Amino acid sequence: MLRDTWVLFRHGVRVTLQQKVGMVFGAIQPLLFLVLFGPIFTTFGTWETLVPGLIIQLGLMSMGLAGFGVVFDKRSGVLERMRVTPASRLALLLGRVLNNALTLTIQTLLLLAVAFAFGLRAPAPGLAAGFVLVIVLGSSLAALSYAIALTMNEHLFAPVMSTAVIPLVLLSGSFLPMSMAPGWLDAISHLSPFRYTLEALRDLFAGHYLTGTVGLGVAVTVVLAAVSLTVGTRVFNRENA
Repeated sequence: MLRDTWVLFRHGVRVTLQQKVGMVFGAIQPLLFLVLFGPIFTTFGTWETLVPGLIIQLGLMSMGLAGFGVVFDKRSGVLERMRVTPASRLALLLGRVLNNALTLTIQTLLLLAVAFAFGLRAPAPGLAAGFVLVIVLGSSLAALSYAIALTMNEHLFAPVMSTAVIPLVLLSGSFLPMSMAPGWLDAISHLSPFRYTLEALRDLFAGHYLTGTVGLGVAVTVVLAAVSLTVGTRVFNRENA
């Protein structure tokens, strides 16, 4: 399984590296918010508050729509041809998820580089811990996106997921902390796991490590990853049985 995963991951990396422009465009919306909204936000907030929100936005938009890849593979017959190979069914999923994680890594590094140029000054340990948290979250989102893409009408995937991502971004507090929202909106936002990840990320970027907010954010992210990978694996195994 590990060998098959590695082979599929390398193939995905080669394809991804041939589409460098696509990786940049995948991060273009958070970058635009950083450049055009960031200077306004910092008149009453900090880069350490805004940038984590934009990273979560990037993860939701980039990894949440990862299922597009499997939709195209299914439509073109690539997925069907993979079914008759001896490759591990789990490897077919993990190879894709790892490639998505690499894409998110590159996009996040690009966003952080621009953010540092504008004034972000997060401590190295906080950046490292936050980076790991984001990659775990992104991997779980990619696995869940594949599961959704394989279980719904392929023509509905794009509009449904594109519509679902927007409220998830807003309810996570990506632009402003949800503590600033009206009580009813703040209460609704607690139903979103991404709020907890984002709040933990903001604490880490501020140099606060051993806090209840960080602990809760890590716990929620790990549980989400476990559930998403389990669901993704079961759906992928069933569809490729």
